Amino acid sequence: MSLFAFAPSRGPRWPLALQAALGIGVPIAAMTLLGQPALGYVAASGAFTVLYLGSAPAVDRARVLPLVAAGLLLSAVFGVLIAGNAWLVSFGVVIVAVASAALAFGFRLGPPGPLFFVLVFGLSAHVVDVSAIAPVVYIAALAAGCAFSYLVAMAPLLLRRTRTTPARSLRALLPGPSWGADSRILLLRVGIVAVVGVLLGLVIDPARTYWIVGSAVAVVGVAAARKAAFQRGLHRMLGTVVGAGVYAVLALLHPSGVWLALLLAALQFTIELVVVRHYALALVFITPLVLLLTGAATGEIGSMDMAAERIVDTVVGAALGAASGLLHPRAMPESS
Repeated sequence: MSLFAFAPSRGPRWPLALQAALGIGVPIAAMTLLGQPALGYVAASGAFTVLYLGSAPAVDRARVLPLVAAGLLLSAVFGVLIAGNAWLVSFGVVIVAVASAALAFGFRLGPPGPLFFVLVFGLSAHVVDVSAIAPVVYIAALAAGCAFSYLVAMAPLLLRRTRTTPARSLRALLPGPSWGADSRILLLRVGIVAVVGVLLGLVIDPARTYWIVGSAVAVVGVAAARKAAFQRGLHRMLGTVVGAGVYAVLALLHPSGVWLALLLAALQFTIELVVVRHYALALVFITPLVLLLTGAATGEIGSMDMAAERIVDTVVGAALGAASGLLHPRAMPESS
């Protein structure tokens, strides 16, 4: 994973990119036109559902994505139930990180692994705490977003040739539970970065612990290799710094309403095209997307203070995630 070269292509990415773009853009545009843009921003988080098993046939994704959506919703419910108590939320970050990692690694869910369960938990607790959205309404909006994204992911089944693809059993798609050597080390790393990240977050700002831990978990990824940890950490730090600059430029345009929906959809589409080939470049687009989406949901869009906080949180989390790679033996071959 070089900073100066793209990884080989793993096949066409545009179908998944289009699904992810629709999953984030359509709810925002639709709810904006209905006079409830805040609920559109919440529903847009449901687009995380389509990011799993992106290269699998639709007939296989039909079996697994409902479980992913259920995991995201459970994470959100946990977040809104303890919103407002920074200490409980910080403790909850550790629980969600370890639990989602145990399931993701134990059942071979694959990338992006436990990352979005941690982020949905933290975002849910944060948004409910600082906005006027009622917890029940928040969960309903997120559930609607997950359902819409699932329908988008199932759109290929409208084609006969897609429907006739032999479907694998759920056990074949999610073998386990089984934790081999790689899985155990990855789970241990997630547990360590979650605990240490929360402790660091309580010093930096208790309300931001989920972002530090999320950044660390993203660096841990699903690759059991020391080199991969260092490379992902470097990519995440540099990509986030550049991405914060992109956010600053976009924020000057004061995007809102349907224009914001189109902008976020374009960013999401671009992310899915490049994320498997150049992680740092993907972060250049991921950072403004998350900052714009979070800022819109909390009424802080355009805040440079928030961008500066995210840079600090990401650098701390990425360094922590990279350092945890030292737990891998030097001779351990890379695997995924």
